Amino acid sequence: MIQDIESQVAEPIQTVVQKLEGWLDTFIGLIPNMAVTLLLLIIFFVLAKLGSKLFRELFSKASNNEALEHLFSTIIYGAILSIGLFIMLGVLGLDKALNSLLAGIGVIGLALGFAFQDIAANFVSGIILAFRRPFKIGEIIEVKDIMGKVTRTGLRDTAIETFQGQEVYIPNKDFLQHAFYNFSVLGKRRIDIVIGVSYADDLEKVEDVVLSAIKNLEGVIDKDKIIFDYSEFDSSSINFNIRFWIEYPGEPSYFTMRSKAVKAIKSAFDEQDITIPFPIRTLDFGIKGGQKLSQMELNTNGVTNEVN
Repeated sequence: MIQDIESQVAEPIQTVVQKLEGWLDTFIGLIPNMAVTLLLLIIFFVLAKLGSKLFRELFSKASNNEALEHLFSTIIYGAILSIGLFIMLGVLGLDKALNSLLAGIGVIGLALGFAFQDIAANFVSGIILAFRRPFKIGEIIEVKDIMGKVTRTGLRDTAIETFQGQEVYIPNKDFLQHAFYNFSVLGKRRIDIVIGVSYADDLEKVEDVVLSAIKNLEGVIDKDKIIFDYSEFDSSSINFNIRFWIEYPGEPSYFTMRSKAVKAIKSAFDEQDITIPFPIRTLDFGIKGGQKLSQMELNTNGVTNEVN
């Protein structure tokens, strides 16, 4: 009875021992290959860094596109490490495991693609922007009501320094999904000003005075493209628009030039006795069904008189 129990216990123990001995023999046999693999790992890490650095130096001489430089240097770095990984798995005899690993990576990549689709969209958008280059560092752009100077471009986002002194990070996909403005491409910008004059003023004289004031203003360009037009009859004034061009970006800035234009027009109006009216309300009691003011009785100090 005791011998039967001992034989039943000894059999699984012997099996475990044999397995451990087999694994130990396999491990000892793989030590040379593992040493070679470790050496290859170090070599390919060094090669990846050297390859990436060499590409950056060569690319910087041919182009100043930092986004493309970062993209391709990262691809080269990853490609060299991937080649090293395949070689190291072959040295260890894990070719079959490699196929399983690639299949697993495919499944994981699909799952991560759904989970991080916004990140992937920004990354792909960054690659497209890097090739198209619709704006450069230092240029003035506006997207989704955010306006400022581009300070950094990346594969996921773009940094903009606003005129209020804040740095804003814009996801790259916003540049492909929404309209954005680049104020630095054409090198100029138009200023639109709306002003009203009195109904009593001569409109031809007003136009001549305004055009003369703007044309004589330092900083105005394309003076033959200045636009003057009357737009509407307002409650107390006749409104007009004056549109003119300035160099942009640069000095004088947009806000400075707009301020100078307003002051120049106001000074010219004062010299020519042209009125910018205050709001006026006219009371008319002679509408249909009502009574004219001249026919109404006026009660002063309790005495009723008729207004003639």
